[in-house]
Amino acid sequence: MNTQDTRSRLINTMQRSLQRNGLHGTGLTQLLSLAKAPKGSLYHHFPGGKEELALAAIAQTADQLERFFTRLFSEHADPLDAVAHWIESALQRMEASQFSLGCPLASAALDSSPDDLDLRLAINRAFNRVQQQFAAHISAAGYPADYSQDLAALLFSSYEGGLIMARVAGDTLPLERAFRALLTQVRLQQKVFQHER
Repeated sequence: MNTQDTRSRLINTMQRSLQRNGLHGTGLTQLLSLAKAPKGSLYHHFPGGKEELALAAIAQTADQLERFFTRLFSEHADPLDAVAHWIESALQRMEASQFSLGCPLASAALDSSPDDLDLRLAINRAFNRVQQQFAAHISAAGYPADYSQDLAALLFSSYEGGLIMARVAGDTLPLERAFRALLTQVRLQQKVFQHER
């Protein structure tokens, strides 16, 4: 059996587990079973055990998000159109999963404790990495740099909060309302910036 395939399966399984159950919601035995990985393979690939595997899953999530948003912003000249498309696709995925899937980063963060310092630092780096990417695309579209940073932070905070509320409600409405209001206000601000140029 290809050891690289086993490693990838372990990371992918942990990533899905973080989405559904948070950091501590899946035990090692179940994780190995879901990954179809032989016993001992976890510590062969991840000597630090479950925490090291979770760190690898968080890093993979950040890489995937960066690729997704790079493609998304390249397809839309207006960054607000890209954001609207992102939210629409998120709503569709949420409904398709029957509200069982969250953001792996947020789920892991919510399920972490102060003792999970390395994990929290990794999640924070992942959030910051994606927010900086957002801010760069927003700024490149003509928004002031400081505003772009603030808007990127607001977008992600609204998304994560709306996602949590939608999951517990079993309804997309909390996320839809949050972004309908947010994008309406930002588009009004966009007209101000355009007028000032």
